[in-house]
Amino acid sequence: MSQVLIPSDPPTHRWIASSLARDVGVTQAVADPVFTSFGRTWWLALLASLPFAIWLFCAIGWLFYQGIGIWGINSTIVWGVAIANYVWWIGIGNAGTLISAMLLLTRQKWRASINRFAEAMTLFAVAIAGLMPIIHLGRPIYAYWLAPYPNTMALWPQWRSALVWDFWAIVSYLLFSILFWYVSLIPDLATMRDRTPYRAGQLIYGAFALGWRGSAREWSRLQTLHTTMAALGVPLVCSVHSIVGLDFAASLMPGWQESIFPPYFVVGAMYSGFAMVVLLAAAIRWGFGLQAIITRRHFDVMGRVLLMASIVMFYSYATEWFMGWYGGEHSDRELVRFEFTGTYAPLFWALLACNCAIPQLLWWPTARRSLPILIAIAVAINVGMWLERILIVWNTLSHGYMPSLWRTFHFTFWDWTFLIAPLGFFAFLFLLFVRVVPSVSMFDMRELSHEERAA
Repeated sequence: MSQVLIPSDPPTHRWIASSLARDVGVTQAVADPVFTSFGRTWWLALLASLPFAIWLFCAIGWLFYQGIGIWGINSTIVWGVAIANYVWWIGIGNAGTLISAMLLLTRQKWRASINRFAEAMTLFAVAIAGLMPIIHLGRPIYAYWLAPYPNTMALWPQWRSALVWDFWAIVSYLLFSILFWYVSLIPDLATMRDRTPYRAGQLIYGAFALGWRGSAREWSRLQTLHTTMAALGVPLVCSVHSIVGLDFAASLMPGWQESIFPPYFVVGAMYSGFAMVVLLAAAIRWGFGLQAIITRRHFDVMGRVLLMASIVMFYSYATEWFMGWYGGEHSDRELVRFEFTGTYAPLFWALLACNCAIPQLLWWPTARRSLPILIAIAVAINVGMWLERILIVWNTLSHGYMPSLWRTFHFTFWDWTFLIAPLGFFAFLFLLFVRVVPSVSMFDMRELSHEERAA
């Protein structure tokens, strides 16, 4: 008896829907929304974020006029929301390039759906982070002292100062991130040049595409350059946030002189950055209808990364507590006790809940594949990571070596301003980005579709 062969269904692609597994489908899905008039949702979001951008720059102007006394800082807690925001934003900014570069070097094909907007997230977050130390200076007109300049007045930057390390780290990382993002964008700019119906668009996209024609030689050189930059980017990213960690670890304050701070800050940057990528991916997926390109499998694997990072973060916290006890120093043990039972104890317990307890839901595949649950966890992680940054400052400076200098930080309206307004400014920049540049890498997605078809 002969066996009847029944044709099987078309193969299911892993990282892209079968319906878009062609070059034309990918290009239309990503490029066409940029040329069409954006809907009411985008305009409403832009109008909602614009007041926050204006609010931020008005607040900066008022700060320069009045001085940093408008914040809740005092003679003991000399660092406040501005420095906590700096560490938080630079962490989010570090994650974008770190995610893209590491995933490229480890040949994780699912990066094709998220690398473009993750790298754009880096540019905006690092730009906002760079503002924070400058506005925190009592005399921001002297911010140029951080950079080498002609030594006419026998004044030279203090190279032992952590602020100088930060200056070079931020500038180097921002320049590298711009180049890394732009190099991968060139083929897509050429695609936009060829598809735009407007003469102005053809000229602008064509100028930035640098005459790209898509020859085999151009592709070979682009891939070599991009991979080389990724190999350079991973140690650069790790060094940048390690330097931020050394801002604290290089001091002699209790709870700060920890050798674990540099790697702990790098993992924290990846943790908060991946959580922000989850939020941006969900927004772009919904706003542009890219469910076929940013699939639930992507959220599942990002949930796994967040779960791993939460475990490492809890291990880092436990190491701090253990070393505070094991070292036998009274001030370190007292600081650990103050964290759990002192003035800021409710915030510290909230930190542990957001960064360590709530992400344990990601052990269940159902939670990783449920967008509402994953988005809620990502928001909790970002809240927890900001609490961690501010409590690193508050706990140590509020409870240092001298009991006579113990103080408590109290929020003012302007502290809340510099916490909330930058978030709106970041949203404003990101909305402008998705309006003029493809938010997903078309050439990466086309390469991925070819590989999945071949497999």
